Order: sequence, then C-alpha cells, then structure tokens
Amino acid sequence: MAGDVPCCEGEFFLFVTVIIGLVVFAGLMAGLTLGLMSLGLVDLEVLSKSGRPQDRIYASKILPVVKNQHLLLCTLLIGNSLAMESLPIFLDKLVPPWAAILVSVTLILMFGEILPQAICTRYGLTVGATMAPFVRFLLCIFFPIAYPISKFLDWMLGKGHAALLRRAELKTFVDFHGNEAGKGGDLTHDETTIIAGALEMTEKTAKDAMTPISKAFSLDLDGTLNLETLNAIMTMGHSRVPVYYKNPNNIIGLILVKNLLAVDPNDSVPLRKMLIRKIPRVSENLPLYDILNEFQKGHSHIAVVYKDSKETKETLQKAKEDYQNFAISHDADSILSKAYDDQVKKSPPSTPAFKKRHKGCSFCILDLDNSPIPEFLPDQVVVGVISMEDVIEELLQVLPKNYKKTQLTFKITKTTPEILLCFTFAPL
Repeated sequence: MAGDVPCCEGEFFLFVTVIIGLVVFAGLMAGLTLGLMSLGLVDLEVLSKSGRPQDRIYASKILPVVKNQHLLLCTLLIGNSLAMESLPIFLDKLVPPWAAILVSVTLILMFGEILPQAICTRYGLTVGATMAPFVRFLLCIFFPIAYPISKFLDWMLGKGHAALLRRAELKTFVDFHGNEAGKGGDLTHDETTIIAGALEMTEKTAKDAMTPISKAFSLDLDGTLNLETLNAIMTMGHSRVPVYYKNPNNIIGLILVKNLLAVDPNDSVPLRKMLIRKIPRVSENLPLYDILNEFQKGHSHIAVVYKDSKETKETLQKAKEDYQNFAISHDADSILSKAYDDQVKKSPPSTPAFKKRHKGCSFCILDLDNSPIPEFLPDQVVVGVISMEDVIEELLQVLPKNYKKTQLTFKITKTTPEILLCFTFAPL
C-alpha cells in the first residue's frame, strides 16, 4: 500500500537512497547506450592510432567494449529497463500511486534520459572510457541473459560491421576538411586536390589521360635528323619521341632525345641509324593505376595506346597480364605486347654483333637489320600515346582545364651552339 514507510525515519532515507541510485543508474545506462553505440569502430580505430595522446588512451579502452555491439546494446538496455521498472515500486512505498507515476516519469525524463544523453553526446569518448571498467562488469553480470539475445540479433541482422565511406563520400569528406571550405579544416588546396585526384584516378583509363595520336609528336623511321627535325624535337621538349613506320598510326618504337646530343644537324643522319627502343602497347581501357604501377618499375615511361575492336573483359585481363609478364629486366625501356612478342619469336635471333654492341639491353632495342618491323594487328587501332607525365598530371590535377601543359622550348642554330630555353603556359 502507498505510504507504508513513515517519513523521516531510517527506512525512509534508505528508500530515497535506492530511488536516487536507480535514477542515476538508469541515466547512466541511457547515456552509455547513446554515447558508446554512436562511436563507430572505424572512428575508434583512427583515434587509437592517430588521435591526440589522450584520445588514443580513451579509444584503446573503449574498443574492446564496443567490439561486440549487439552484446553491449543488450546489456545496457537490460540494465536501463531494470532500473526504470524498479523505480515506481520503491516510489509507491513513499507516496500515493498517482504521485509515484508522476514523480517517476519526471525523474526518468529529466535525469534518466535528457540530461545523461546530452552529456554523453557531447563527451561520449571521455565518459565511455571512464565507465569502461563498469561496463565490463555489467557485461559479466548480464551475460547469461544478454548473450543469447545478442546471438539472435547477430543471426537475424548480421554482425555489426565498420561503416566505411564510399569513394564519393570520402572525396566530399576530404573537401570538408579543406581550409577553403570554411569548416575549420586544416588541409590545403593542394592536399585536397591531390587526394581527390588519387580517388578519381581509379575510375580512369588510358584513354582519359593519353595524348591523341593526331596531336602526338612522332618521327618517321625513314626520315633524317637534319636541322629542321632536330629543332622540332627540341621545341617539343620531350625526353622520348615515338617513331613510326610508313603510317603515323604504326608506332614501332621510341628514341631518347639524350642520344641525339652528339648528332650534327649538317650530317642529316638517317633515323634508322640511331638507337630505336621498343615501346609497350596498352589497351585504351587499361586502368591508369595499372599503367602507373608498370611505369614505376622503370621498364618504360611511355606507351602506345590502342583500341581493340574485339576487346572484351577477358581480353583486357589477358592484355594486362601480358603487359606484366613480358617486363624486360636490366634497364629496359619498354614491354612488348603479346602479338609483337610472338612475332619476335618467329623472327631470326639477333646477331652476335648486335648483342655484343648492346650488351645487357639487347632485348629492349629494335634490331631493324635482323628482325621484322613490328605492326599492329588489323583489329588494333592506335588512338594515342601515354606517358608517365600524363598519368602524374591526372593524379595531381595540378593544371586548370583551360590551360595547356607547360612546354619547354629549345632552339638550335647553325652558327651558334647556344640553346635557348623558354616556358610557355597559356590558355587554350
């Protein structure tokens, strides 16, 4: 019956103490439920490895507790329910039933829900780390009841997984942390641009970064290195120049500009007499990261991009494997496509004189006197040329779209050995 306990006696104060304890316990359970469950596993992992020193300590204490999220949720909710359901029973001993309901609702609402949840939302990491030992104790106490329920939730809903950001979400997340966004981030514009470029590059292929074959500078194998040709090479400012045979679309190799330093423009040396290196061939649908990884191995810094009219997902994977499997060791500057490799296998071997002259690198040089000149298959159409610089620019995104690439210009004259240099950086 209500009011069984006389006021201001020992038993009365005992009941009051129990009621206060139940309200505090219920509030703690409600606050921890919101505070701990709102801390993502990914966020805690990041904080434990790269956060501030104090945050690392807090995160390392909380991580073992929240790892089994369903078990933690069941434990906290069971504790909260026990406290809230017990509160009216003790209040009924002190006040009439209608007052017990009114007081219990008020206490639970203010001190068991609103206030603790507001505190734990603001200081969830600190409160969670401080109460981690107590939560461990509750996990042990309520384990017989909470564990079966948590396993049922695991079976029905699946275990809780770390919520990772998708690529587009991560890019937006990085943009928000840039100082230009005005949200307190400390990432510079260059940092956010490079990160965004790295995230976007996984969706780009060779055709997105290549120079179209119609705009690519190349030399005819049957041409000569006269003054006009050398000036054109130096004006373009490339370190490697593709070489074609008969048709500009039939790129067969490349020449290193540094090998032309000793060439006299007055001699008109035939290009065939120069060192022509092999050049790799890649599909236009080959991902840029795959091309970059191959470039980084040092086998080549430039490749020919072709379009295969019969290309499928399987043939693209095969081309990728061929590109990797036929990497040439030593200081090779190129990797051959499978079609050309088969052609080379059928051709006579290089002469001993050629191997001796190019010792250690005979497999990366075109033997024009003894091997057939490579040609593309009928269903392979050359569409462009891609270099390491093209891939890096896609990664760094350093130039505005309305500006063309920086061009290094040289000029050679008959009367003076001076080389004039100038940079051009102008809008298209």
